[in-house]
Amino acid sequence: MTIGDFLDLARDGITVLLLTVGPIMGISLAVGLTVALFQALTQIQEMTLTFVPKILSTFVGLIILLPFMIRQLTSLMDRLAQIIVTGS
Repeated sequence: MTIGDFLDLARDGITVLLLTVGPIMGISLAVGLTVALFQALTQIQEMTLTFVPKILSTFVGLIILLPFMIRQLTSLMDRLAQIIVTGS
């Protein structure tokens, strides 16, 4: 395994990381900003109002995006296993 192969593998790992975590973080960010805007406009300062929608939207996003995440992680693991077996 050369340095180039290792760097390709590291790049693929980071890409898979961003592809699997990015959508969930984006959903949480969008819901958090929406709730914060709602709180600022209505002057409601309830702490659970920010927590509950973000948790629910994160769980719904995970349920919807889990097949995509599993496919991405499986393809990376297949590539890793192939590299381990062949040695390059």
